[in-house]
Amino acid sequence: MATDYVTQRQAPRLPAALRAPIEARTWREFGYLLLSFPISIVTFVFSITMFSMGIGMAITFVGIPILAAGLALCRGFGAMERARARGLLKLDVADPKPVRSRTGGPLSWMGAVLKSGTSWRHLIYTLLHMPWATFAFSVSVALFTWGWGLFTYPLWQWVFPMYAGQAGLQLYGDHNHSVYLNNPFEIALTSAVGLVFVLATPWIIRGLTSVDRLLVTSLLGASRLDSRVTELESDRGVVVDTAAADLRRIERDLHDGAQARLVALAMDLGLAKEKLTQDPEAAAKMVDEAHGEVKVALQELRDLARGIHPAVLTDRGLDAALSAVASRCTVPVSVEVDLPYRPAAAIEGIAYFTVSELLQNISKHARATRATVDVWRVDDRVMLVVTDDGKGGARLDAGSGLAGLAERLDAVDGLLVVDSPVGGPTTVTAQLPWRG
Repeated sequence: MATDYVTQRQAPRLPAALRAPIEARTWREFGYLLLSFPISIVTFVFSITMFSMGIGMAITFVGIPILAAGLALCRGFGAMERARARGLLKLDVADPKPVRSRTGGPLSWMGAVLKSGTSWRHLIYTLLHMPWATFAFSVSVALFTWGWGLFTYPLWQWVFPMYAGQAGLQLYGDHNHSVYLNNPFEIALTSAVGLVFVLATPWIIRGLTSVDRLLVTSLLGASRLDSRVTELESDRGVVVDTAAADLRRIERDLHDGAQARLVALAMDLGLAKEKLTQDPEAAAKMVDEAHGEVKVALQELRDLARGIHPAVLTDRGLDAALSAVASRCTVPVSVEVDLPYRPAAAIEGIAYFTVSELLQNISKHARATRATVDVWRVDDRVMLVVTDDGKGGARLDAGSGLAGLAERLDAVDGLLVVDSPVGGPTTVTAQLPWRG
């Protein structure tokens, strides 16, 4: 089938200001504000009632379970509000950790609910949300109604009955001083004023819902401590997986490299020993070959040890270690390290490993003619920048070596940024904490 070379023009999009009134986002957020008013009234009345009863009867044991039950139901309201925010505001808020009692009994559960800061934050949300929801509901409904009502006035102005020969919208006044919008100019002006309201309403609604986003995020989401604990647990998993992968790599390199050479060396020396008395020349030749194998095995062991943690890094620091790595790169590399003193040993090791991996990628994939490595300190961060003039196209896609490197840095609160347009040049920037 012949291909027709026809340039397809993309349909021109309306400006954001004209597009906003008909966008799905505007209607979702308006629906959110409409629902917030009745929901907030119910949750406010319930929370005030349960809290007042619980506090008022706290002098007796009956008030404790009432207060605990009220807080637990407030957490249920919070789950509903998070789901509503996800659906209508497209706000993804992490769920807080559930209440866990130590013994599993009712008294332990009540104590855990009452001691949970998350439960009290949910209660505060129900108290604060009602006045705000009432205000947002009133403003949004008034603007929406007046805007679309005035804008579409030419379509429905005929519904007004005749009054003293006049037909139209009566704005104000008594029978002696009445203003009717009934001539073409007044009708067009009314519609224009309505259009202004229609165009402005979506942005006001977005401003109102931004307050709701703040309330949901700060009061109904996971606390900063919980988020930090979750992040540290995830980082710990990455560190464990990385350490296990490194151990498997070391074991594989030893098994397939130096160990195999040493086994072959032992066999060759055994044969040379047997031939020593019968054929000294052949034995000498075999010993000479075994000597070469020993050198190769020692070099492989040095390379393996250098990949784990080189002695030059421990003895002389990052500058000397990175210069040694750069000297083994297939392209000329200039190294500049400007550090007032040595960072933490763990950070120093990760920085060395990061630069080593990046230079190895340059040697294998970049097709570069030169590269640079710059290391310096900014406040409490170590900055690493590795650049090359190669073909570019490096990406942080999952499964790539750079993605694994980014995970390793993220485990210590580091950051990896790749700027590599197709055609080059490539700049990889890494940040590490000064102290691990």
